[in-house]
Amino acid sequence: MLMVKKLHKRTPQEKERIILDIQNLGVIAGCRKYGLARTLYYDWLNKYQASGLEGLEDRRGKNMDAHVKRLEKENRILKELLAEKELESKLKDDLLKKKFGQQVKKEK
Repeated sequence: MLMVKKLHKRTPQEKERIILDIQNLGVIAGCRKYGLARTLYYDWLNKYQASGLEGLEDRRGKNMDAHVKRLEKENRILKELLAEKELESKLKDDLLKKKFGQQVKKEK
């Protein structure tokens, strides 16, 4: 007799609930309860920790280029904002040094 394993198509919300339940039960007991391989659980967990519910969506057959481009654009914008803040902070520090440096010279 040939056993055929039934494939489950789970929603991201179901996967999240399973992940949280397995964290409470323990990995071995939780995976046994849901009939999951531990490797699949850890794969889901890594995706969930990295991207939340969006990471648990089924991406088979979907083009990831748009997602990657969006993340690269967001990364570029954040780097530009960080550079502007660092420059602003450096300018403020320089102005404070000049202002207090002049006050010290005047007092002498």
